[in-house]
Amino acid sequence: MIDKRSLSEEPDRVREALARRGASAAHVDLDALLALAARRLESIKESEALRSAQNRRQQAVKDAPKGTDEFRELVSGLRGLSDQVKAAEAERKQLDAELEVAMLEVPNLPDPAVPDGASEESNPTVREVGDATPREGARAHDEIGTALGILDFESAAKVSGARFVTLVGAGARLERGLISYMLDLHTREHGYTEVMPPFLVNRAAMTGTGQLPKFEDDSFRTDPDDLFLVPTAEVPVTNLRAGEILDGADLPLRYAAYTPCFRREAGSYGQDTKGLIRLHQFNKVELVWFTAADQSEEAHEQLVGHAEAVLRGLSLPYRVVELCAGDLGFGAARCYDIEVWFPSQQRYREISSCSNYRDYQARRANIRQRPAPGDKPRLCHTLNGSGLAVGRCMAAILENHVQDDGSVRIPEPLRPYLGGMEHIGP
Repeated sequence: MIDKRSLSEEPDRVREALARRGASAAHVDLDALLALAARRLESIKESEALRSAQNRRQQAVKDAPKGTDEFRELVSGLRGLSDQVKAAEAERKQLDAELEVAMLEVPNLPDPAVPDGASEESNPTVREVGDATPREGARAHDEIGTALGILDFESAAKVSGARFVTLVGAGARLERGLISYMLDLHTREHGYTEVMPPFLVNRAAMTGTGQLPKFEDDSFRTDPDDLFLVPTAEVPVTNLRAGEILDGADLPLRYAAYTPCFRREAGSYGQDTKGLIRLHQFNKVELVWFTAADQSEEAHEQLVGHAEAVLRGLSLPYRVVELCAGDLGFGAARCYDIEVWFPSQQRYREISSCSNYRDYQARRANIRQRPAPGDKPRLCHTLNGSGLAVGRCMAAILENHVQDDGSVRIPEPLRPYLGGMEHIGP
């Protein structure tokens, strides 16, 4: 969440920053939030003033002659001050709790460097890599995969319903190979530590990374345990360090994790109902960073480069765009999307969002770092990005590497994971 002090001390900056977000911040009643923050600040001042008066009265009681009228009057007044202090501190705690809950609904403030804009149409392209020349008659990945017998949507629907898929034979091997290739690339060449976290997380973890309360309708929850199926490995991996003070000498910390991901896709409104683009269950390799404040901008650029390396290795055309203020995700201060080319749609589709959250998640999850022994702990910065979404990567391989005879060429880095297989044939 954003800093409470910003609401009290820099309300105009907060108002301007949220206004840049447009519709994504329209639900925030900023006037009510600022009024609550002002009441909290006044309550703190009142509580501190009463506590100071109480301390002075306690000293006066110690100095007054025992048994005198002055002593009895001071003691009586001290009791009254004690009651006022208790009432003021109770009010402060109540206002603290109310503000804490209200601020969970407030998105992060866009970094000043984020371009203005209301939607994805305003996202500037940073670079394009590879040949994205439109091909007439290009076939969709679900058609290619079904014809090859490696994607089975009908059996998945029989078992689970719409927006699920069964991977068969070489399809299952390709998915598994993609996961292994991504993890090996990131751990062996990019310096990440691999973790395999739990796939069920509690409400505190979902709140810590910003999925709750805003995105509860898009989450799968178990009852009566009140546990959530992970929507992304970002949630468990970031919260592995929740409540901790990290050693600044160890930063940055970099983790790579594979998990299945589960999303209701509550806001998709019928989009991408066919194929692998928008499933309720999909596999993803996630990259998560913990850095000091002065490291996160450079780390963000490195994170994007690491995700790009997967696509370059697979010879897939892609582009990098920077999200404008109106298209930023809820918790991101700055974000780059990596979009892979889909010939059948003659357009790029997102395959990774690489976000710098600054101290937004760290404040929610209480993740701090101590720069040096004896220093006061400071909030960490957290970053994450897909490295990559595996199903979308498979879909892009099917469309970009399909051959005239209907077979699909396996990119060379994947062949060792598929027993040397060079093509998937009918």
